[in-house]
Amino acid sequence: MGTDPDGDYVEYVSARLPSLQHSAYLLCGGDRHTADDIVQATIEALYVHWNRARRADNLDAYVQRMLARKFVDSKRRGWAARVRLMWPAPEPAPPPDDPDRADDRDAVLHALRRLPPGQRAVLVLRYLCDQSIEDTARALGCSTGTVKSQTARALAAVRPLLEPALTRDLGGKS
Repeated sequence: MGTDPDGDYVEYVSARLPSLQHSAYLLCGGDRHTADDIVQATIEALYVHWNRARRADNLDAYVQRMLARKFVDSKRRGWAARVRLMWPAPEPAPPPDDPDRADDRDAVLHALRRLPPGQRAVLVLRYLCDQSIEDTARALGCSTGTVKSQTARALAAVRPLLEPALTRDLGGKS
C-alpha cells in the first residue's frame, strides 16, 4: 500500500466493490436493496478502521468477515431499526446471458431465500465466496463445529430444491 491512506482506501474499495456487492447479494437471498445497505455499512466501517484493516495479513478475508458480520447484525436488529421506503424502488433488469444459467441462478437464489440467515451465510461464504471452514467461523463469530453443522443442515435443506436444476443440467440423468 502507498503512503496516502485515503487514496489506498478508495483504490481498494473501487477494486473490490463488485465482489462485495455480489457476496452481499447472495447473503441477502437476492435482495439488492438490503445487499446495498450491507455493503454501504461495511465500507463505512472499513473506512473508520482502515489503518488497522490495511495491516491485516489477508485484507480481502478481513473485509469479507466485516461484510458477513454486518449481514448477521442486520438480521438481529428489530424492525424499528430498519429504514422503510414509502414506495418500492424498481428492480434493475438482470443482465442478458445464457437462459440456462439464469434458471440455475434463480433456483439457487430461491433455495438460499428458504434458509435461515445463519445457514444462508455459511453456504455463501463457504461455497460462493470460497472461504475455508476456519475463515467462515471467524467471519460469523462462531466455532468451526457450528459452521460444519450449519453447512450440513443447509445442504440438506437446499438439495431437494436444487435437484430439478441438477437433473436438467445432467440431461435428465440422476
